[in-house]
Amino acid sequence: MSQAKVDQYKKDKRNRKQIMAKEKREWFFTQAVIGLIGVAIVAWIGVSAYNVITAPKDTGTTETVEYTVDSSALSDYLKTLSED
Repeated sequence: MSQAKVDQYKKDKRNRKQIMAKEKREWFFTQAVIGLIGVAIVAWIGVSAYNVITAPKDTGTTETVEYTVDSSALSDYLKTLSED
């Protein structure tokens, strides 16, 4: 082995605890993020399925609402404008 490789090995051996702790933290956070994404996807599918199941059924009848407006006051006002 070259001297550089030996020095690198010794350095890695000295910092092995810190390196392993860092790898464990990264692995934990990666698993946590993957878990959260999985839970979000399952929740989204569940909510979508619930909305489809509980959606009101179309009975084929529609209700029409009609409104009437008395525009006589507006017509009187417009007539007074055109007279001036």
